Amino acid sequence: MIRTKGTTSTVRATVPAGVKASAGLTNASSNANSKSCRIVLVDDHPVVREGLSRLLTSRPGLTVIGEAETASEGLELVRKHKPDLVILDMSLAKSDGLELVKQIKAELPKIPMLVISMHDESVHAERVLRAGARGYLMKKEPSEKIFAAITHVMNGEIFVSERVRQAMIETAVCGKRAVPEGGTSLDHLSDRELQVFQMLGNGIPTRQIAEQLHLSVKTIESYRENLKTKMNLRSGAELVQRAIQWGRTQAALQ
Repeated sequence: MIRTKGTTSTVRATVPAGVKASAGLTNASSNANSKSCRIVLVDDHPVVREGLSRLLTSRPGLTVIGEAETASEGLELVRKHKPDLVILDMSLAKSDGLELVKQIKAELPKIPMLVISMHDESVHAERVLRAGARGYLMKKEPSEKIFAAITHVMNGEIFVSERVRQAMIETAVCGKRAVPEGGTSLDHLSDRELQVFQMLGNGIPTRQIAEQLHLSVKTIESYRENLKTKMNLRSGAELVQRAIQWGRTQAALQ
């Protein structure tokens, strides 16, 4: 569903320098009022999207000019309206938020993006930053952190939590980081390999994964082989079991 707001046309189908952690929320959130900011929201859950829209528009200077639930609809809105900021989720209907970040970055590199998601930041935050987003925030965070993140991103800074900032420093200094408690390090997986791994953990069969990602079955099978090699697993059944276990661990962290 695409919804545009405040325009005459209506489309309905409804640690590098500059990295900022979540300190100083009071000053950051108060500064969010000083500049006008036109925002496009992309989230596949209508209730979440509508709630976030109401929250954002309650703050003077922030205007939600369009909403979408799929990556293709979101990209259409961004192309049409050239917003000041795009706020999007990692999981989108029929697609993946990370791919949308890459598309927007490639076509409209000056438009900043902030990812607000339920998915574990220790797995996804650095990936979305590398793809071109300027910030990552967990949905469980309080609303004031959303305003703080918007302020930092609109000021040209990168916004992540203190936890992610420390992990980035550890990687920069030591070249590696500790494996999260109860988890498996997936840093060595490519973005597409991680996506396939997650989908396997959700019980999606190979052919359906291929259809959803618009790839051939043979390509998905190659990704499965790569995953087994990188994770030192002997069989496809063992790979699926590991993916399911990892998915349960991630759900418990949310």
